[in-house]
Amino acid sequence: MAKKRVAVIFGGRSNEYDISLISASYIINNIPRDKYEVIMVGITKKGRWLHYIGSVEEIKSGKWVEHSDNVPCILSPDPLDRGFIETMPDGEVSRLKVDCIFPALHGKNGEDGSIQGLFQMSQIPYVGCDMLSSACCMDKEFAHRILESGGIRMAKWLPVRLRDLDRLDKRCDEIAQQLKFPMFIKPSRCGSSVGISKAYDIKQLREGIKTAFSHDTKVLVEQGIDGVECECAVMGNDKLTVSTVGEIMPANDFYDYEAKYTVPQEQTKIPATFGKDVIEKIRDTADKAYRLIGCEGLARVDFFYTTEGEVVLNEINTMPGHTPISMYPKLMENTGMPAQEEMDRLISLAFERTQL
Repeated sequence: MAKKRVAVIFGGRSNEYDISLISASYIINNIPRDKYEVIMVGITKKGRWLHYIGSVEEIKSGKWVEHSDNVPCILSPDPLDRGFIETMPDGEVSRLKVDCIFPALHGKNGEDGSIQGLFQMSQIPYVGCDMLSSACCMDKEFAHRILESGGIRMAKWLPVRLRDLDRLDKRCDEIAQQLKFPMFIKPSRCGSSVGISKAYDIKQLREGIKTAFSHDTKVLVEQGIDGVECECAVMGNDKLTVSTVGEIMPANDFYDYEAKYTVPQEQTKIPATFGKDVIEKIRDTADKAYRLIGCEGLARVDFFYTTEGEVVLNEINTMPGHTPISMYPKLMENTGMPAQEEMDRLISLAFERTQL
């Protein structure tokens, strides 16, 4: 049987570009070569698409973009092309057909539904959530509205709009009257904890909002939750695999970007130290949230387990990191699914969705 050709796309115009390179390296190295031929396509920070044929190590280091054999390419939205259109050095155009796309992309333009819409136009099977569920999970305000309407508990929150910058002192006073400190200030459509800050008073709230607006035009302020951060990995389209719960003990004040990607191994526990009933409640909530917002393929569902013994959903990540210390692959490994099997299963789910 001929091998299926899988295009792994990495990089992108996102403040999570560097994490994408590390995730892509992990994914490429673990796609079973006895079943799949891997094509590597990188997107530069300026948004240029390049067919890359160098080593995986140069992706991880960021040197891939300088490779002399890179070939400019674009993904055709025309289903008849079924792949990429390349511009060769002599000016000739060629077509590179693929059977499946694996987007190892994080953040804006990669995890927010925009590129998923292009995949859907091309009618090429792809790994992960569709355009709508990706967009809804990426936008924290939309996620709050959808999940809370389905009865899932989340932190109390208030939106802040760009127009509020003209009356920021008054808006901060309004927020302080409705929410309690400490508060978390978040760009509405960023991942990997980019741009998030924690405020203990009005001054920090004001500065945190300004910082968040440097990453997005929508900002969310959430009331802080006193509890343990934990995560659950979910995989599947209709029939789901839901992992046990991983517990996070970050060295920093909260699980920020630095802690998420530099946290020592001993600061995570799989399974979490909670009781069996608590773990099952978190798993059930992860299953419900995943289905409610329309996820497919994979997602990591993040929670707080509060000091009052309540389960509070934090957010859903539709393309969780796959770095050497990332929680999603470690949780899947705990279920008995090692890295190569995980990649094979994710690609299979992409094909399965097109047959439904």
